Amino acid sequence: MRNTRPISWLKAARRDFAEFPDDVQSDMLDALTIAAEGGKSDKAKPFKGVEGGLFEVALKYRGDAFRTLYAVKIGNDIWVIHAFQKKSKSGIKTPQMEVDLIRERLKRLKEALQ
Repeated sequence: MRNTRPISWLKAARRDFAEFPDDVQSDMLDALTIAAEGGKSDKAKPFKGVEGGLFEVALKYRGDAFRTLYAVKIGNDIWVIHAFQKKSKSGIKTPQMEVDLIRERLKRLKEALQ
């Protein structure tokens, strides 16, 4: 039997994720399940710009881009920090507003779990 870690969600991330198309949700949940089982999906990559342990799943769907960010180094759970549809104004780079939000959510989660 596998030692699967629980997947926990920040409420805002869960709410935003629920707005994604069903196919996108399914693919992202598959990637999160792989992370919970101790692996890394080929759709996940380390998220740059925030200290270690944060990964991003980025999927394209019908011309749109959807992203989900999760942390693997906070407590025992896999924590889904943020989910958003990227509206490109800067190529593939994550908009600074989103990076700032991710940093703030990560900081608040770490404080809440101490």
